[in-house]
Amino acid sequence: MYSFEQLKIFITVCETGSFSAAARKLKRAQSGISQAIANLEISINQTLFDRSGNTPTLSKEGEALLPVVKALMLQQLHFEQKIASLEQQHEHELIIAIEESLISPALLSHLAVLADEFPITNIEIIAESTLDIGQLVEDGCAHIGIVYADGKIHHQVDFTTIGYTRFITVAAPTHPLSSMKSIKDIDLRHHRQVVLRATAGQELWFSNGISSQLWYANNHNTINELTQQGIGWAILPEEMVTSPIEAGKLIKLDIDYEPNGWINTVDCLSSRRHPLGPVYERAMVLLKHYMNQQNQHNSFHIDH
Repeated sequence: MYSFEQLKIFITVCETGSFSAAARKLKRAQSGISQAIANLEISINQTLFDRSGNTPTLSKEGEALLPVVKALMLQQLHFEQKIASLEQQHEHELIIAIEESLISPALLSHLAVLADEFPITNIEIIAESTLDIGQLVEDGCAHIGIVYADGKIHHQVDFTTIGYTRFITVAAPTHPLSSMKSIKDIDLRHHRQVVLRATAGQELWFSNGISSQLWYANNHNTINELTQQGIGWAILPEEMVTSPIEAGKLIKLDIDYEPNGWINTVDCLSSRRHPLGPVYERAMVLLKHYMNQQNQHNSFHIDH
């Protein structure tokens, strides 16, 4: 009979590309990895890998079984998490990674309720870029991640949409684009752009670099400051730039193909690596309530 350990090794070999790489990742001897795969093949009477080349490649049977094995292992993980959450009254700690431009006194006021309701739970709030939070949650370094949807599929992560945010294109009042009406795509491309980019090179799909001249920053607050300095134009969250616009430090550009800005979802990522209990559930209620209030104020209406 096959074991969950053998199935885990099978998935790891597929993900890493070789028995030796899987052995390094799992901190096992390569011979043990090879034997586990061989035993699995015997128990299910199927050949999972073609070993005729320098590295093993999935057989037709292996390709057919891989998605089923992944689904089975995911169900096992959910089962173990549920058991763990039932065994404890509440979590010892909760780590929440939040897109830095979304952090506000109002948001922190909502989360402050957790201090009274769960006094012995350690709460950690991490201000990070959307582009880095997904990996933090996927690696288990954060239990919850609040991000702008970036279209990336994360493994070991569940997600739900909790709200919406509008992004608008802005520049300093002294910038040449600020005096233009009905700005076209070609106009934007002719001027320097300040772009959000992670250290690994990812950019958000709706604010990626399109100009031939680019400055990069890994957070929206820095982009906001650079834009106010006249370095270039940028696409930023409307809530973040409302005050600078009112103070005359920024101008909302008149983009002819997107006059109302870009509406993007705010998602909540949840780690599958940790048992999530009542503290997590309460934090989710508070976060959804906060985003619902923000969306109603901005005339965004969503159903949960």
